[in-house]
Amino acid sequence: MRRRGMLSRTPARARKGCLVIGFIIAMFVIGIIAGYLARLLVFGPDPMGFLQTVALGIVGSFIGGLIGGAIAGRLYIGPSPIVLSVLGAIIALLIQRKLRYGSLSGIRGRSRRY
Repeated sequence: MRRRGMLSRTPARARKGCLVIGFIIAMFVIGIIAGYLARLLVFGPDPMGFLQTVALGIVGSFIGGLIGGAIAGRLYIGPSPIVLSVLGAIIALLIQRKLRYGSLSGIRGRSRRY
């Protein structure tokens, strides 16, 4: 007969904790890759630090997951493949530039004279 108590529930909690830690590490790595690739592909100044770039990539991953879900016909929220993550990070970067600078070029207050 099996005894029910703290010992019988510990392995399941430990496994769940490992999955959560793995998910957080995967989101961080995907955020680094997608954020830096988005900043590399979009021209213009991006005065961002390391953590802002990671946050950009993580937000881009969720946006990419929503785009992938819209294409696939089902709702998908979570880390998406790297291509959709980079696409979502580019969209997030352009939105951030539009809100911060008022233009997509990222240049504020410069007028062009021809």
